[in-house]
Amino acid sequence: MLDDTDRRILRQLLADPALATSDLAERAGVTQATCWRRLERLAESGVIQARQAVVDWRALGYGVEVSLRFTLDKTNPRAFDEFLSAARDVPEVVGIETFLGRVDVRLTIIARDMQHYQGIYRESILTLPHISDIEALMLIATIKDSAGLPL
Repeated sequence: MLDDTDRRILRQLLADPALATSDLAERAGVTQATCWRRLERLAESGVIQARQAVVDWRALGYGVEVSLRFTLDKTNPRAFDEFLSAARDVPEVVGIETFLGRVDVRLTIIARDMQHYQGIYRESILTLPHISDIEALMLIATIKDSAGLPL
């Protein structure tokens, strides 16, 4: 599906998503027209889904990140849908993932400080439907957080 030219373009794009097509083409060793056509094809095929800004929430005054793992009460057939719908409405929830296994859902929550987190937890998290168990993990350090791929 991908050839070496596509891989070179994608490596450069992952390294710096804000590159202009001309700069991207130069770094990937192709003409601007070739680069543009390849980008279009990669987007149409779904390989490239978006170019987006990455905002550091810490720079905006959020100092706490907590990962909450939920086991849901699955006696209600709508438990997942209702839980996920309600979780999407909590502004401080920045990540939602579902799993197979003992943990059903993981939410990533950011807060300004522990007092703010405590308010979010009491007012927004504990009111989510169908919770049978919660486990909290507080982020201490991020060792690797890479959007890079082995291309």
